[in-house]
Amino acid sequence: MTNLAKMIDHTALKPETTEEQIETLCKEAREYKFASVCVNPTWIETAAELLKDSGVDVCTVIGFPLGASTPETKAFETRDAITKGATEVDMVINIGALQDGNDELVERDIRAVVEAAKGKALTKVIIETCLLTDEEKERACRLAVQAGADFVKTSTGFSSGGATVEDIALMRKTVGPTIGVKASGGVRSLEDANAMINAGATRIGASSGIAIVNGQTSTSDY
Repeated sequence: MTNLAKMIDHTALKPETTEEQIETLCKEAREYKFASVCVNPTWIETAAELLKDSGVDVCTVIGFPLGASTPETKAFETRDAITKGATEVDMVINIGALQDGNDELVERDIRAVVEAAKGKALTKVIIETCLLTDEEKERACRLAVQAGADFVKTSTGFSSGGATVEDIALMRKTVGPTIGVKASGGVRSLEDANAMINAGATRIGASSGIAIVNGQTSTSDY
């Protein structure tokens, strides 16, 4: 259980998340020894205090969930998040720019976050696979690698779909063996998690972490 737990970002990103729910999330993360908790920026300081000396990282989201803010805004968000205690940041790419073929902007957008986080936090790049063609997924992954990101990630969990085995396999093939691949959105059971890992995922983002490690199935939508 511990090895699988260390691959899970225990997640609470809904806008209505309360402090009590964050406290529960962090307590569970300590107990199960998850890789991190993934929370909205407003909860970074709370989570960092609750998880002090636990070995559980604090992950937050940047430009979330639309990815349509500017590179400069995302860089500021990243610096602010790290100051408040985040050690991992999951940023959303500029999806419209990718679809326009504006690779220069997409890479600059990712690089702004990577440089702001360098030496202080891991950067994961959310490409929102459900909105992209396979060619666009491959291009987004290549741009993330070129910009120096640590991970590519499938989804925000707030669009029209989440992770699929096929997308994880495509992303792993595109980025090669040295970059992390995170499956997020719709991973609700041990079977789901194992399928993603077998396809090449090295991290799972889920609010269903406890159900997953206990071999159960959650009804959660993230």
